[in-house]
Amino acid sequence: MSEQYTTFRTSRDGGILTVTFDFPPVNVQGQEMLADLNGLAMRLERDRDTKVVIFESAHPEIWVCHYDTNLLKDMSTEAVSRDEAQLLDLQSVLERISKLPQATVAKLEGFARGGGHEFALACDMRFAVRGKFKFMQMEVGMGILPCGGGASRMARQTGLGRALEIILSARDFDADEAEAYGTINKALDADEIDEYVDTLAKRIAQFPAESINACKQAVYESIDRPIAEALKAEAYWLYQATSKTPAIKRFTIADEKGMEHDLENQRNWNDLVMQVQEIQ
Repeated sequence: MSEQYTTFRTSRDGGILTVTFDFPPVNVQGQEMLADLNGLAMRLERDRDTKVVIFESAHPEIWVCHYDTNLLKDMSTEAVSRDEAQLLDLQSVLERISKLPQATVAKLEGFARGGGHEFALACDMRFAVRGKFKFMQMEVGMGILPCGGGASRMARQTGLGRALEIILSARDFDADEAEAYGTINKALDADEIDEYVDTLAKRIAQFPAESINACKQAVYESIDRPIAEALKAEAYWLYQATSKTPAIKRFTIADEKGMEHDLENQRNWNDLVMQVQEIQ
């Protein structure tokens, strides 16, 4: 992916694309970044060679800054009805990021406040460095609410009470608090995060692209639907995967060789699942 972007640069290692934000002075989340992210998403939606996308920052203190306040000061002061309300560009772009067919990882080695944190919430997974990462939803103190998906996604991550504490307190939370509250997957020391994220990304990148996408879509649908509908969605995405991956061939070979009845195989699934990737 050699396209030129204004607010970040990209690099590829096999099926892993790393997106490094580098938009001085503070990686502000303005029209330039949203346009870049929208363009990136448009390309990734058609890309089946990329399996994992890692979002990181070149800034030593900031991952992605909050939404550009210049874009908020011109908002209408007139209330609208529910039918008249339109999605903000920030909401639309981050929703597009959340629906990408690739696994998306936020590698958080700096502040992610306001819209920056909402961007992290729109990724599939988040890993943060102790002593460097802080997040905040400061919007209530400005007289608004999180409007990049933060009010909508927070409770899905943390539960109702913690979501309201985070949003209404408008305070900084560090990496260990974020892990305890469920806004990130894991808090790591600075010398651990590279190896941890790289190992995870390389493992995921060995799996079929359509299977990764099907897993993502089924999990996301399970959040939004009653269980009966979620189970039907799960079945739907199962058949999307089996129609486009070597799954049936792998199951057939496993059955012919009696692999599931082998006790050593049952003990060693962590390694066996990677060996199965050789069957195409």
